[in-house]
Amino acid sequence: MTTQKQTLKPGEKLLFMVAGAFVVFAIVAFIIMQIVSSKSEKPLFETRTHANLSVEGQKGSELFRVNGCTTCHRALRNGTNMGQTADLDGVGSRRTMEWMYAFFQDPESVYGAVTIDHGPSPKVAFYVAQMPKEDLHAIAVFLSELISEQGSSSAPMPPEGRSSFIDSMVKTWAPVDWKDKYQDIREKDVPVEGATTTEGVK
Repeated sequence: MTTQKQTLKPGEKLLFMVAGAFVVFAIVAFIIMQIVSSKSEKPLFETRTHANLSVEGQKGSELFRVNGCTTCHRALRNGTNMGQTADLDGVGSRRTMEWMYAFFQDPESVYGAVTIDHGPSPKVAFYVAQMPKEDLHAIAVFLSELISEQGSSSAPMPPEGRSSFIDSMVKTWAPVDWKDKYQDIREKDVPVEGATTTEGVK
């Protein structure tokens, strides 16, 4: 008994060719991007975070690296970009040093919910809570000194001045009467009648 070799239909051949072309294009584009970024004096993407590390912050930066924090997180170009909370550059603009220090010691209690990696064993980062308190304090100081510039994606404040993009998003998604309850943080110097908070758009 002989088996007949099945051949691809014209449409299937075309589909594979298009998919192959996309893969080749992606590889070539990635190689070009790497070559350009390695030869350029300016960074490929603008950096909108900075760090002025104190002596304890420098110690915390070293502890952050040697204790395996970079396995799940990234800070100052060290570590991974995997995960939603992986990139910690700018975290000092969102969390205080005291909050992070307390979080390291009792993650789920401070966070107020179950965490993915921090917490009791067998969670991956269970060992963090068992580290010496002075080490945890130094790491918390280090992270608190990673600051976002206003308008960056990790900053709590939007860019200075008006933004047509932000205005269009607010107009599209915010309730019509939101300004009756909240104050636009871009207009923090302008009193808003009836505002009950200055925390910005909710």
